[in-house]
Amino acid sequence: MRQNIGNVSRRLWFRRPFARVAIVELMLMMLLTASRGLGAEPKALASRSENPDLLQLSFEDLGKITVTSVSRRSESLSGAAGAIHVITQEDIRRSGVTSLPEVLRMVPGLEVARPNSRQWAISARGFNDTFANKLLVLMDGRTLYTPLFSGVLWEELDTALEDIDRIEVIRGPGATQWGANAVNGVINIVTKSAKETQGTLISGGGGFEERAFGTVRYGGQLATNAFYRVYAKYSDRDEFTKVSGGGDGEAWSMAQGGFRMDWEASPNNRLTLQGDYYLNHLGGPVYRSSFTPPQLTPVDYHDTAEGANILGRWTHEFSADSDLSVQMFYDRTDRGFGVGRELRDTADLDTQYRFHLGDRHEIVSGAGYRHSVDNISESVDFKMRDPSVGLHLVSAFVQDQVALVPDRLQLTLGTKVEHNDFTGFEVQPSVRMTWTPHQRHTLWGAVSRAARTPSRVERDASIFAEPIPLGPVGILFPVEGNPNFRSEELIAYEIGYRATIHPRLTVDWTAYYNDYDNLRSLLTLPLELRSSPSPYLAVPYLITNDLFGKTYGTEVIASWQPVDSWRLRCGYTLLETEFETRGSARSVIQDFEEGANPHHQIFLQSDVEFGQHIEWGLGLRYVDRLPYYGISDYTELEMRLAWKPNKHVELALVGRNLLQAHHRESSPLIIAYRNAEADRAVYAKLTLRF
Repeated sequence: MRQNIGNVSRRLWFRRPFARVAIVELMLMMLLTASRGLGAEPKALASRSENPDLLQLSFEDLGKITVTSVSRRSESLSGAAGAIHVITQEDIRRSGVTSLPEVLRMVPGLEVARPNSRQWAISARGFNDTFANKLLVLMDGRTLYTPLFSGVLWEELDTALEDIDRIEVIRGPGATQWGANAVNGVINIVTKSAKETQGTLISGGGGFEERAFGTVRYGGQLATNAFYRVYAKYSDRDEFTKVSGGGDGEAWSMAQGGFRMDWEASPNNRLTLQGDYYLNHLGGPVYRSSFTPPQLTPVDYHDTAEGANILGRWTHEFSADSDLSVQMFYDRTDRGFGVGRELRDTADLDTQYRFHLGDRHEIVSGAGYRHSVDNISESVDFKMRDPSVGLHLVSAFVQDQVALVPDRLQLTLGTKVEHNDFTGFEVQPSVRMTWTPHQRHTLWGAVSRAARTPSRVERDASIFAEPIPLGPVGILFPVEGNPNFRSEELIAYEIGYRATIHPRLTVDWTAYYNDYDNLRSLLTLPLELRSSPSPYLAVPYLITNDLFGKTYGTEVIASWQPVDSWRLRCGYTLLETEFETRGSARSVIQDFEEGANPHHQIFLQSDVEFGQHIEWGLGLRYVDRLPYYGISDYTELEMRLAWKPNKHVELALVGRNLLQAHHRESSPLIIAYRNAEADRAVYAKLTLRF
C-alpha cells in the first residue's frame, strides 16, 4: 500500500508531456524577466489599498498579515504557534475559481477532492471523504457543520468571493480555542467589513462545466461611520462524466443573497449585523432499497437545499490591551439528501474577553452556549431511533500567553471545557511554545488534545446497503447506530519552522505525529431473521469505537520572487497512516482510513505580470493514488490569463483540469452509486468595479 518517495517520483507530473511543456514555459518566463531586477529586494507596499497587489507585497509584509485563528487573538502570521496558511483576497482573485472548495486547493496539507459536480471531500491530515468529520469550518465566527454527521456540506457553503478578506487554514488541532470537532484542522473564513466594500461590483461569466455564474454587490453609507453592503449571486454547474461513460446526473444550481452592516458607534465600540439566504437545486443518483426481493435500485432524485442565517456582533475595546466581544447567530437549514431530509434550527451565543495581567501575561477567555433542534425525515433506507432531538452545548475556555523572554520566547497554555448531550464533559488542553531567535526565523512546537463528539447518525441511525438476493429471502447488511458511541480522541504533537531566508525567499515547514483512540469502526453482529417490512436475513454492522492508530507526516511550502513581477510558490505534503482494530481482525474501516487519502501531494503555482495590464497564473498539482477507491495518481494544470485595461475592468480566461479530459478524484462513501470523473473546465469571467 505504501510506496517510497523514489518510486512515486518516477510517476510524478514532470514526466508527462503537457506538464513538461508548462515547465518549459515557466523557464522561458524566468529568462525573459531575469533582466528586470533578479536578486534585488522586492518592493514594499507604500500604501494598503482595498485589494493590495500580491506581487507588490514584500515577504516581510506578508509575514505581518494578522491572523486570529491560532489563539483567538490578533497576531502576525510569522509568529503564530501553529501550522497556519492564509489565503488572501488577492490569492482568490488570481486563482480565477468560482467556489470556496476550489480556493482551498492551494493550501498545503489539505486534501481537496471532488467525487462529482456538487460534492467535495475536504480534510486535513487524513480521514477524507464526502462526510469528513474532523475539520471545523467557520465564517465570520459562525460554525458551519451539521451535528447530523459532524461534517460540512460544501455545496451549501458560499458567499461573494470578492467580499472575502482572507481564509485562515490551520492544519492540526484547534479544539482549545474552537471546541470539539476542531480535531485535524480549522478553516476560518473572514469577510471584509462593509466599509471596505463600498461602490458597485458586477462579476459574471460562463463556459464549459461552469455553465453560468454571476455576482452583483453594492456598498453604501447609511450615516456617519455606518456602512452597508448587499449582494446576490448565482451559479449553474454541469454534471461530471461517469466512469462508464455519459453524464452522472449531478448538474446543479444555486442562488444566494445577503447583506452586512457595520457601525463604528464610537472609537471603542463596533457593531456588525449580517445575514444570508440560499436556495440550492440539486439531484443525482442514489440507491433505493427494495425488500421484495432485497436489492438496491438506482434512482435519480431531484431536491432542494434551503437555508438562512443572521449574525450580530458587538466589540468593545477597553484599551489597546483589552477588549470584549459578544456574538449571537441563528441558522436554519432545510436540506434533502436523497434518502432523507434534515430540518435544523441552531441558535448560538459566544463571548470572549481579552486582557493583560502584568507585563508578561495576555489572557483570552470566553464562554458559549449552542442549542440545535432537528427534524429528520426518514425512508426505508434511512431511519433514526429518534427523528427529532434538541442538542445543548455549553463551553468555556481560557488561554494564557506568557512572554518568557519578550519578543523571543512565548509560552501559551490553555484549555477548553465543553459539555454535550452525548458524552458529557470534554476537556481539550494544549501547550504551545514559540521561539524567535531572529526576526526572520521562528521555531514553534505544540502538544494538544482534541475530541470529535458523536454525530446523530452514529448514535441513532439505521442505514441499509448492499443486499444479496438469496431465493425468496435475501440478505441485507444494515449499519446500526450505537447509543453508547463515544467521542473520538486525539493527542497531537507538532513542530514547525518559518524563515525568511532571503528577502525574496521564504520557507514554512511543519512535522506532526497524531495519536488517535476510540475511532469509529464497524462490528459485525450475528446473522438474524427479520420480518419487517418483509422477511429477510440481516447481517448487521454496529458502529463502535474499536479503531485506533496514528498518522504522521510533514508539510512544506516555499515562496520565491525572482523578480518584482513574478512570484512562485511550491509545496509538498507527506501523509502516513497506520491503524489497528481493537480485539478483532482487520476491518473494512481500517482499509478505508489507510487507503482513501493520498500519501504524497505536490503543487507549483506561478503568478506573473506583463506590464500593468496583463496577468498570467499557472498551477500544477500532483495527487497520489487512492488504493481504497482504485483511483490512480493524477497531475493537473490550471491557468488564468487576465487583461486589466484599467482599475475598473478585468477580463479573465480560466482553464482547470487542462491535462486530461476526465480524471477521478474521489468516490461518494455512501448513498450515491455512480463513480464520476472531474471534467476539463474552461470559462471566461468579466469583473466591473465602479
